[in-house]
Amino acid sequence: MLIDEELTLKKLEVFLAFMRTGNLARAAVELQTSNVSVHRAIHSLESALRCPLFKHEGRNLTPLESAYVLEERAQKLIQDVLETVRLTREAAGFSAERFKLGSLYSLTVKTVPQLIMGLKIRRSELNIDLILGSNIDLLYKLKNMEVDAILVSLDDSVNDPDCEQIPLFSDDIFLATPADSPFAQRSEVDLAEVRDETFITLTQGFATHQDGIRVFKQAGFEPKVAMQVNDIFTLLSMVSSGVGYALLPGRIAAVYENRVKLIPLQEKYRLQQHIGVVFLKAKERDPNLLALLAECRMYANRQA
Repeated sequence: MLIDEELTLKKLEVFLAFMRTGNLARAAVELQTSNVSVHRAIHSLESALRCPLFKHEGRNLTPLESAYVLEERAQKLIQDVLETVRLTREAAGFSAERFKLGSLYSLTVKTVPQLIMGLKIRRSELNIDLILGSNIDLLYKLKNMEVDAILVSLDDSVNDPDCEQIPLFSDDIFLATPADSPFAQRSEVDLAEVRDETFITLTQGFATHQDGIRVFKQAGFEPKVAMQVNDIFTLLSMVSSGVGYALLPGRIAAVYENRVKLIPLQEKYRLQQHIGVVFLKAKERDPNLLALLAECRMYANRQA
C-alpha cells in the first residue's frame, strides 16, 4: 500500500493537538493558526486515510475508535521522527552534544581557554573535545568532518572554497633565545648575526615552520637545524635548555618566561601570523558552531 501524499507529519501534529485540547479553538491557539486551518487539516487527514476519525455533531467533532488508535500510533511516530532527525543531525555534526575543536598547540596558552570558557557559558550542556595539530593536519580533519572548527594561522594552507574564516588577532614572529644568550637583552636582533647558530624548528605543516622559511630566505641564509619537533612546547623546552634558537610567535611568551626570551626582529625581517577560526560553509547554521563564532567575534573585538 502506497502512502497517500496528503498524509503528512504536519497534519498528524495538528490532529494530535486537537486530541489533546478537545477543541478547534484551543488547538488553533496552541498551533498559532486559525480554527479553519485546523478543521481543514483534520478533514484532509480523513481523506488521506480513507476513513472517518470523528463523528460530526453540529460544530463539535467527537472522536471515533479510529481516532484513538491513530492518536496512540501518531504520538510514537512523531517522537520517532524527532529522534531520527536528532540522530541524523548529530551524525552530520550539527547541534550534537559534543563539539570538536581543533587548534594549534600555541593557542592553548591563552586563546583556547578563553574561547572554551565562553562557549561553556553559552552552552553549558556541551562537551568539548580539543584536538591539537598543525595547520595542514587540522584542515584535513575539518574537511573530513572529524572536527567542527579549527583555530589556525590564516595562511595559504587553509584557503579553501568550502570554508569560511573569521580573523581573531595578529601575532609577530620573534627570535627565541635561552635566557643566558648574548642576544637575550637586545631590544631587537638582525638575523644575519645568528646565521652560524643552531636552530630548532617545528616540522613541515605547521604555520610557524613555513613562516620561518620565509624569514630565513629574506635574511639570505638557510639555518643549521639541529632538530625538528612536533609541538611548540617541546621546542620551547629545547630552547630553554640551550639546544638552539628558534623563530616563534609572541603568544607563547608566558611559557618558560624566565628561561626563554623573545627578541623582536629588525623591521626588515618582521613577519606577522594572522590567527583565526576556520569552519565549513555547510555547517554555518549549526547552533554549537554559531555559539563558538559569537565568542570568536567577542575575542577579536577585545584584541582590537
